Amino acid sequence: MRTKSIFTGSCCAIITPFDKNGNPNFDALAKIIEQQIEGGTDAICACGTTGEASTMDDKEHLGVIEYIVKKVDGRIPVIAGTGSNDTRHGIALCKDAQSLGVDGLLIVTPYYNKTSQRGLIHHYETLADSVDKPIILYNVPGRTGVNIAPATLKALADHPNIAGIKEASGNMAQVVEMVSLCGDKIDFYSGCDEINVPIASVGGKGAISVLANVAPRKTHDMMQAALDGDFKTAAKMQCEALDLINSLFCEVNPIPAKAAVAAIGSGDNYVR
Repeated sequence: MRTKSIFTGSCCAIITPFDKNGNPNFDALAKIIEQQIEGGTDAICACGTTGEASTMDDKEHLGVIEYIVKKVDGRIPVIAGTGSNDTRHGIALCKDAQSLGVDGLLIVTPYYNKTSQRGLIHHYETLADSVDKPIILYNVPGRTGVNIAPATLKALADHPNIAGIKEASGNMAQVVEMVSLCGDKIDFYSGCDEINVPIASVGGKGAISVLANVAPRKTHDMMQAALDGDFKTAAKMQCEALDLINSLFCEVNPIPAKAAVAAIGSGDNYVR
């Protein structure tokens, strides 16, 4: 039997604030974390795409994860982005993040290598076997150049340590096929804010959201309405949020998200 769900609802794919010298700004990060928890966010994802993990060395990467775990202090789950295109490097990041006390691991598909589907299965199973914390697969082919095929997900869904998938392909037909093949073996999370509610409507358990950086309460309430089966309210909120969502993706993420967070007074607008 697989590991139980890591979270349901809205998980903020949190930005990593930097200072003018390009170093992580932990004072700003502390403020953002408290705003997220006060705003009803159900979980925090540290060092994902929005957190600019791909620009950090391992010391910085793990330092940000450690700070977030300590600051959150068990109030909500913390999920750490620990993906790599090198399986050995991914194992090391996963083990280090596990030792810091995270609740789960978000692992993106190997980028640039453009591995085969058979290679994806081997990569993910090797990582899942290396740690005790539950893993969420991260499918974002627009970034990585490789897509997790529905049949591949079906093959991975029986692994006891693979708890879910963040589906950011933007392909609703693929999501429906994945759900039909995997049922409740794994949890489905939206990775595209513009279709958070549509994914929930076919059985999704929540969203790992960029929108939550600037609208934590609205994102939580939207996802909670969907989870409660009130899709009339959830759909209305999804449509009302669309202009803001589009603005947050008017340039490459996280450029607009960091500008928006700075505009509301939570850190300066520095990106790497």
